[in-house]
Amino acid sequence: MHSSIQPHSYVVLRLPSSTLKIVQVVPNTIVSIGKFGSFPANLLLGRPYHLTFDILEKNESNPQTDLRIVSAAELHAEAILDEGDSPSESRDELSADTADGVEYDVQDDGSVTLRSNQNTIDDPNRQSLSLEDIEELKKLSTGRDIIELLMKSHSGLDEKTAFSLAKYAVRKRGKYLKRFTVLPLDVSLLLEWVLTEKEAPRIMELREELLGLVLCWSNVHHMMPLSNAYCPDDVSASGRWLVIDETSGLIVAALAEKIGVLYEEEEDEEDEERELPDSSRSYPQLNGMPVKVHQSDAISTEEKCSDTQSNGVPSDSAANRSSTLQPQMPVNRPPKHSVRAQSATSNSITLLHAATQPNISLLKYFGYDDSNANEKHHLFMHLKTLSWLQLLSPEADSTYQEPEVVPDNILQTWRGGKKSSYFRKRRRWERVKDVIDDTRRGDFDGLVIASVMEPAEILRHLLPLLKGGAPVVVFSPNVEPLVKLTDLFSKARRTAFMTNPPDDSDMPTEDFPIDPTLMLNTMLQTSRARSWQVLPGRTHPLMMARGGAEGYIFTGTRVLKGEGAARARGRFSKKRKIERGEEIEDDS
Repeated sequence: MHSSIQPHSYVVLRLPSSTLKIVQVVPNTIVSIGKFGSFPANLLLGRPYHLTFDILEKNESNPQTDLRIVSAAELHAEAILDEGDSPSESRDELSADTADGVEYDVQDDGSVTLRSNQNTIDDPNRQSLSLEDIEELKKLSTGRDIIELLMKSHSGLDEKTAFSLAKYAVRKRGKYLKRFTVLPLDVSLLLEWVLTEKEAPRIMELREELLGLVLCWSNVHHMMPLSNAYCPDDVSASGRWLVIDETSGLIVAALAEKIGVLYEEEEDEEDEERELPDSSRSYPQLNGMPVKVHQSDAISTEEKCSDTQSNGVPSDSAANRSSTLQPQMPVNRPPKHSVRAQSATSNSITLLHAATQPNISLLKYFGYDDSNANEKHHLFMHLKTLSWLQLLSPEADSTYQEPEVVPDNILQTWRGGKKSSYFRKRRRWERVKDVIDDTRRGDFDGLVIASVMEPAEILRHLLPLLKGGAPVVVFSPNVEPLVKLTDLFSKARRTAFMTNPPDDSDMPTEDFPIDPTLMLNTMLQTSRARSWQVLPGRTHPLMMARGGAEGYIFTGTRVLKGEGAARARGRFSKKRKIERGEEIEDDS
């Protein structure tokens, strides 16, 4: 993840009302945040994250909209002011709230008066400023000045308790302050934004605490350094996860974040210096100036890997090519089409979907678009997609069939457009065939499912593709499908299956839709974090908390069947149990 705001990147704006807004920082455009105003996007480019800005609207003194950085001292002073306005939590002070939520004030004569909101009347006439006056103040004054004038012109402000006065000030700041905080977009903030501001069913109402359980039980982690993108043959396959995601790509984004392939790498100064010309290298020159050789004239890294023999000596074909391209520029970046899509052998995510194309629209907020993928993004290599048809019956899929091979003598007579179309079809067939064959080989390190399909039918086809000890996690917004799945792997059903096992040709049967011995340590669990207001006499859950589906996850561990009968060897002696009375006699 970049440490500063980059062009065309998505950022999260936290507004004074505590709501979130995701915007794309496109250069030379205007960013609008509704009633809080708008500002040029160029004012954010290159700035670090976690800064708070005030929007300064253009007026007579300021000809254009500008942003003012709110210092940490100013934010800290406002926080201290809010804490000072809040009632004390000590029950021994007279000014503190009692269990009934009232306050006591000590007068000059020593008498004590009770103050509460019981007799407070919310009347709009107590505010001397009219709506027209407030609208005029918005054009001439800042949000802080408007709040001060509103509180001074309120005739019933002295009747409020300290707690209600603090809530009143917070409510006015959230309404009139033209302020926002820029935050980097991660999976947690994206989930909160979709869950609260957008359509929650789009992500199957998946909450953050349940997403944390999914990541924990699936044991997703970065297993080894990223494979060499251009010579991956020397990297052994490891860290492969199989995923079914119907949350618009949120599960895939969370797994990719844990693996370390979600964000684009930031080019540091050392990388930039490495790409600069080195005085020790020889470059072709024209009139005393270095000439840049086009990338199409350079040898790709894939050709270097294939043309280099095992002893490190270049082959004859490589030597002949290098002689025809003299003088030659060193290749700092791979040429076009040198990086094969979906070719990673480690730290990969294989996404299984039911439609023609996978629904991973939420990945666009992290710089990856499946329809127009960026070769520099890690997901271009580490995210593999295939459909159920390609997995279960690849012969029925037209993209799995090899295109007709055209001889070289005929291929040379074709024009450029027809030839490009031929090679494009060949590359697509090679990519699809490699992904399908790699998936059908199995040996995955884990399985994560978030789907509305029947989980038992999914596991019947996918459990054999997992290696021994691989974790299995199934998420469902409702508990009924997972209760049925838990019963299919219960101890009683597994005992009945092992006592009288049916033939493999008869599976699945009515009593055993799936082999119950394929998984152990199955559990069904849920979790919900509730926000509470903690105050003396006012401790209760927040009444504005979101409802919706509870959400449940099913977890288990894939096990392999042992071959042959289990035998115990060795000499075992049964020890006589010693009673407590005998132990006392021996000790005495």
